[in-house]
Amino acid sequence: MAKREFSFTMAQSQHSLSLLDTGSLGSVKQARIAIVYTEWNDKIVSEQIKGCERIAEAHGAIITEKLAVPGSFEIPFACKQLYLSYEEDEENAPEAIIAFGAVIRGGTPHFEYVCKAVTEGILELNLMLSIPTIFGVLTLDTEEQAWERLGGAHGHKGEEAAITALKMIKNSRAKGF
Repeated sequence: MAKREFSFTMAQSQHSLSLLDTGSLGSVKQARIAIVYTEWNDKIVSEQIKGCERIAEAHGAIITEKLAVPGSFEIPFACKQLYLSYEEDEENAPEAIIAFGAVIRGGTPHFEYVCKAVTEGILELNLMLSIPTIFGVLTLDTEEQAWERLGGAHGHKGEEAAITALKMIKNSRAKGF
């Protein structure tokens, strides 16, 4: 089987050039990643998932489960329940959970409430669970901004979330977390 080369697009920043460096990920074969994603803004979210799957496949990782929830507000609860559902099955349990969603600003304060809740919920999960929960929720003013972050000028946030998950899994395996 021929080895595929990947070229990743990313936002140009002097502070994030190493983010997409996947050269050191060889030791994360068979990494287990679960995805919790929203049904809201499904075209955007499905592109995030596709990017994640490309990276997982390229690095021999396994997407163990995909769990849909109605909206971003429900993501933290679903991540926690998914994690707990594997308490008796460590061998198949995910080593990281990626949360995907897209919240687009409207004309009411709802945007701020949802963004704050999902951000704080994922933060809490990272402090509470023994595996990382990767924040892949796009918080946007417009739909156009989403596409800039899914292969446009700002890289591909689905790919970046997968790389982040793999790096965190590698750290966890190396340190025995």
